[in-house]
Amino acid sequence: MRILMLSPYPPYPPRGGGALRIYHLLRGLAARHAVTLLSFAPDEAAAAAMQPLRDLAEVRIVIGPPARSLGQRALTTLASPLPDMALRNASPAYSAAFAELLASAQFEVVLAESIEMAPYLLQARKHRVRLALDEFNAEYLLQRRAALNDLRRAPRPKALIGGGYSLIQWFKLAAFERRVLQTIDRVLVVSAEDAAALRRLAPNAPLHLVPNGVDCSHFVPQAAPPSNDLVFIGTLDYRPNVDAVLWFAHEVLPHIRRHHPALRLRLIGRRPHPSLRALHDHQTIIVTGEVDDTRPALAAAAAVVIPMRIGGGSRLKLLEALAMAAPVVSTSMGAEGIPGLRNGEHLLLADTPAAMAAAVSRLVTDRPFAQRLGQAGRAFVCAGYDWAQIVPRLEAALQA
Repeated sequence: MRILMLSPYPPYPPRGGGALRIYHLLRGLAARHAVTLLSFAPDEAAAAAMQPLRDLAEVRIVIGPPARSLGQRALTTLASPLPDMALRNASPAYSAAFAELLASAQFEVVLAESIEMAPYLLQARKHRVRLALDEFNAEYLLQRRAALNDLRRAPRPKALIGGGYSLIQWFKLAAFERRVLQTIDRVLVVSAEDAAALRRLAPNAPLHLVPNGVDCSHFVPQAAPPSNDLVFIGTLDYRPNVDAVLWFAHEVLPHIRRHHPALRLRLIGRRPHPSLRALHDHQTIIVTGEVDDTRPALAAAAAVVIPMRIGGGSRLKLLEALAMAAPVVSTSMGAEGIPGLRNGEHLLLADTPAAMAAAVSRLVTDRPFAQRLGQAGRAFVCAGYDWAQIVPRLEAALQA
């Protein structure tokens, strides 16, 4: 197949969740098909860093998308029928590059990565080409959860503003996702839960399950001196991650430190939000920020914590931690989208502060149990979630 992939940001280096998925799908497809990537890059340095992708595929880069001020976003939240995610990557330069590629090459498939790129699929409807959307989440469901989570909290201005924004985006996204689902030829979903949520919008949508994966040849258990770190890894300005960390730091960590005062929370990831940077105290909570390689931190972790309360899809960082045989404590939502994971066999699940603190305590006091849990977690994900097993499912979906 000749495939044109549309990316909302650079998929290389593959560090964030979305970039990881795009990179591994691109790499897998390019091994058997002719792939062209049309990607945004925020600046020339980011564009230059994508050079290794040119060994896999033809790469076209557009600098952007254009910045939107908070005032512009607020205005469109009130005035536009489209959700913010359908507006954030609007770019005349990208649109022109896309039109040029469609006119100059006989692509069989256009694959848009995430709902942010769906407007470009709608632009391409007049061309004789299969249109596919890779839905990283059921986005309306994510905004619904965010809205309800904020509006349940004590009436504070920030919570009310955030909840109101998410409430508006919830309804706009539901309408937009329904339109997209009813228009295009293929929709890839990463979990059965997301598929069910999207079918509530469009019962006849052409959905295909292509879950997230992990490279088990790269994420391999390593011998490392044990640390006192409870490790959280993720993009640190992503709203569900910010919520998860704040909840863990304020509600869970105090319970843990009453019995294990040496343990500390280590936050690893890009662009720490100001509310997370403010947690950094050099002792109890360490905001490390982005690192080139997360494997040493995973290998040495006393436990990996995934305290998600908002979200959808399935967790790439959970798959990586399990592949490293790290002991994991997660909320039920943090492990959502990965069927077959069993509490007490592959990881520990806990949904209240006291239960999560008890789960962490069990892992740090019973190291043989933590090791058995880690080994079983690795066996589970490498048996069913290696990217080498997932790319054929993508090919089948695009060819169906």
